[in-house]
Amino acid sequence: MSAATKAAELRQLDNEALVAKLREAKEELFNLRFQAATGQLDNHGRLKLVRKDIARIYTLMRERELGIETVENA
Repeated sequence: MSAATKAAELRQLDNEALVAKLREAKEELFNLRFQAATGQLDNHGRLKLVRKDIARIYTLMRERELGIETVENA
């Protein structure tokens, strides 16, 4: 994932792509936590960014589930 994924970028994705981004972010978070536990992590701020990306994706998925936000077909 990029440095910080913006909500506007995520809103353009369909549901399947959002699930793929979520899976990718969770995998990256796991790897970062593993590196932190073994003392190999250089950038601790990245943990915070990835957690926020995951929360942002969950928020968009919940908005769509409730019908607050829909997928914009461009």
